[in-house]
This record gives sequence, C-alpha cells and structure tokens, in this order.
Amino acid sequence: MNQAATPYSNETLDEVRDCLATTLQLGESAASFTAETRLLGAVPELDSMAVVTVILSLEEHFGFEVDDDDISADEFATLGTLCEFVQSKVDS
Repeated sequence: MNQAATPYSNETLDEVRDCLATTLQLGESAASFTAETRLLGAVPELDSMAVVTVILSLEEHFGFEVDDDDISADEFATLGTLCEFVQSKVDS
C-alpha cells in the first residue's frame, strides 16, 4: 500500500540537504543533491550508524521525534523521500 507523497517546499529540501551535508561531513558535494539523488546504498557515508545520526540531527533541527516504527529504508531512498518524511513529521 503506497501512501500519498507529502509535498515539501524548496526550503525543506535545502534544510534537509544541509543537515545531511553537516552530519555526514559531505562538504560541497552535497550542493549537487537534488530530490532524485539516491541516498541509501549510493552515498558511502550513509551507513546504518550514520542513519541514526542523521535522524537525530533532523529531529533536533525540525523539532519532531521519530519512533522506531516510523522509519524504514524507504524514507532514505532519495533526498526527496527523506524530505517527504520530514515534512510529514513537521505537519503532524
């Protein structure tokens, strides 16, 4: 069952990209990330431990909490899917 995608703003995209860049120490390479950029399995710095760190960073930056049941690899498929997840948490 696919859930409808949660629309997000360019500002959310920029902020999530910045969180990833800072947390994963990606430097300028993150500037080229678009909504379609694959993350999990494509960005070497994003391993299982880094996912936890990124979630904590997003929680702190956007002011929400993530339960273990809320997140799966699907949310980290692309920058866009991660932004949709963040926006859904911010909106709830």
